[in-house]
Amino acid sequence: MSIAQLISPQQLAERQQQPGLVVLDCRSSLDDLDYGQRSYAEGHIEGSSYADLLNDLSGPITKGVTGRHPLPDPQVLIERLRFWGVNNDSEIVLYDDGPGAYAARAWWLLAWLGKRDGVFILDGGLKAWHAAGLPLSLDPPDHRQGAFDGAPDESLVLSAADLQARLGTPEMTLIDARAPARFRGEVEPIDPIAGHIPGAQCAAFTDNLGPDGRFLPAEQLKQRFAQTLKGRSPDQLVAYCGSGVTACHNLFALCLAGYPLGRLYAGSWSEWINDPARGVATGE
Repeated sequence: MSIAQLISPQQLAERQQQPGLVVLDCRSSLDDLDYGQRSYAEGHIEGSSYADLLNDLSGPITKGVTGRHPLPDPQVLIERLRFWGVNNDSEIVLYDDGPGAYAARAWWLLAWLGKRDGVFILDGGLKAWHAAGLPLSLDPPDHRQGAFDGAPDESLVLSAADLQARLGTPEMTLIDARAPARFRGEVEPIDPIAGHIPGAQCAAFTDNLGPDGRFLPAEQLKQRFAQTLKGRSPDQLVAYCGSGVTACHNLFALCLAGYPLGRLYAGSWSEWINDPARGVATGE
């Protein structure tokens, strides 16, 4: 079974009283740092805990060195997962407003720590939950201490130095999850330098979704990424984005399509541009 699994709003509603179920609200906004916590306080899926992108799903930023969302310290994240009630055999449902980018970041972090079964993303997120006429709650979750025991799998992560050494090798497929205009360097609303890593292909994460905001069927996703891979081995695929968040959406979609879990350049564009010796490309 693929490690990427989706759950519908109706399926989640039926499981809400399931003992041991852990639901994490991963809502966030790059433009409004308090958005997620504020939205959670205004209403969330009953029983869910709030997982903050900056404080829980990322580590401290070192200016001029790291990207905008460095990976968290593994032990700190493990302790947080235990606080949320996560055990090694827990079923976990992750959600955000709908596109799934922040939920996918949490999914990837769990996979990185070895939790690769029983983890679901709510397909369509809260937008789909609302469309199904399902209620929200203002009540805090009943916290129960978990005993999750994980360890980071460093084979899933590529450093900037590793990536730089591999640029230009014919077997690597490097995909950028940002919007085409940012990839081409025509606009850059967040980072100080526009463009992309030389040799990358644009694979906007939003193209993993249909008009309803839900993930495309597996066969369509398979065809999408087959065009990107162009016959190269999926084992050599590396994903990045602006800061290591939306790249996880592509990695999730690849697994939905039946491909193996690719590697993440976690520092992504916001880390890459800290060193002027690293190349910058614009255009297609």
